[in-house]
Amino acid sequence: MSKPVVAVVGRPNVGKSTLFNVLAGERIAIVKDTPGVTRDRIYADASWLDHNFTLIDTGGIEPDSKDIILSQMREQAQIAIDTADVILFLTDVRQGLLDADDKVADLLRRSGKPVVLVVNKVDSFEKFMPDVYEFYNLGIGEPVPISAASMLGIGDMLDEVIRHFPKKSGEEEEDDRPKVAIIGKPNVGKSSLVNRLLGENRVIVSDIAGTTRDAVDTAIRYNGDEYVFIDTAGLRRKSKVKEDLERYSIIRAVTAVERADVTLLVIDATEGVTEQDAKIAGIAHDRGKGIVIVVNKWDAVEKDDKTMQKHTERIRQILSFMPYAEIMFISAKTGQRTGKIFDMIRMVMENNSMRISTGVLNEIVTEAVAMQQPPSDKGKRLKIYYSTQVSVKPPTFVIFVNEKQLMHFSYVRYLENRIRDAFGFRGTSLKFIIRERKGE
Repeated sequence: MSKPVVAVVGRPNVGKSTLFNVLAGERIAIVKDTPGVTRDRIYADASWLDHNFTLIDTGGIEPDSKDIILSQMREQAQIAIDTADVILFLTDVRQGLLDADDKVADLLRRSGKPVVLVVNKVDSFEKFMPDVYEFYNLGIGEPVPISAASMLGIGDMLDEVIRHFPKKSGEEEEDDRPKVAIIGKPNVGKSSLVNRLLGENRVIVSDIAGTTRDAVDTAIRYNGDEYVFIDTAGLRRKSKVKEDLERYSIIRAVTAVERADVTLLVIDATEGVTEQDAKIAGIAHDRGKGIVIVVNKWDAVEKDDKTMQKHTERIRQILSFMPYAEIMFISAKTGQRTGKIFDMIRMVMENNSMRISTGVLNEIVTEAVAMQQPPSDKGKRLKIYYSTQVSVKPPTFVIFVNEKQLMHFSYVRYLENRIRDAFGFRGTSLKFIIRERKGE
């Protein structure tokens, strides 16, 4: 089951970034007392009482005029409605109840999504509670008083949030069909690719619309196996909402990737790989998903014998943090190489779930250490005692050493490359946890 998504909505200066940082456990957003300074770290993983969830900051409002604030708040609310399981509507006890709050509350109420109304900056419950009661007038339930800056009332607020999480159904738990998220910028051909895969196989098992995030899940059967494609382009778009496309596409990618086993990052061959592609790819990389980079519209590119090599080098350069990702050149329009996508998905899934026995892993690491001595500092050399694989999706390894500080990033990368040489692991990231064992 995928992690629930909680979106934070609110006017400028009500404390969204402060609350976001408190819940994420680190200073992610830049916080200043000037509206519109939040920089784009849009999502973070958070947890409360054994419930893990993805937190989304629906983002920046530029306070040029009351009309613009209201239209941008409506846009935020629409993003939250489209993507979240629970909406945190943040208001400010010191500014009081404003007209913009009322109009956004109306939009949220009509959405039917669970909304937790939070009144921030209540630094003293005794002093401010009479002002908190005013927020009952919004008609979206009981206001929860908090102070994000002083970390007061956060537990009560989170109790209320997790109460609204979707219940785990046995049916959902047993759905072991491979799930494939199709992510990428707008207009790169994500929907065309799904339509092509459907058209080739002529078997639409089911079209399930109206899931919690309004993504369209399409089940496609291929060679006797069923795959669920999560098409982020299928998310409901309101024409009257003038959305910030870049922010919105990243938020949609987060919610899709969260549910997937493998992600297909679709890139427009005519445009080439961009920084925006790197941002979206980073989401799948951070979450340890299997990744295939699908370069679409290959039919529209003028080619010579070096074109594919040049494109590959450029992709590797911009997406240098994920050198393991597989790359395919296709055309959803003509069907060129689209049939190979299923084989690629299956291969990447197997690698993402691969386990190596402890004995074999230690042989590889011992051999790697013999070939290249571990780093030393001030006469003390790193010793590697023992390695073991502790989990899959992504494959995760624990390495026990004498002193953690001596394990440089470059040496971890060296060991990773040796392990990849031996076992492949194409299409999946590997995670390494370094543990210290004293007295050996």
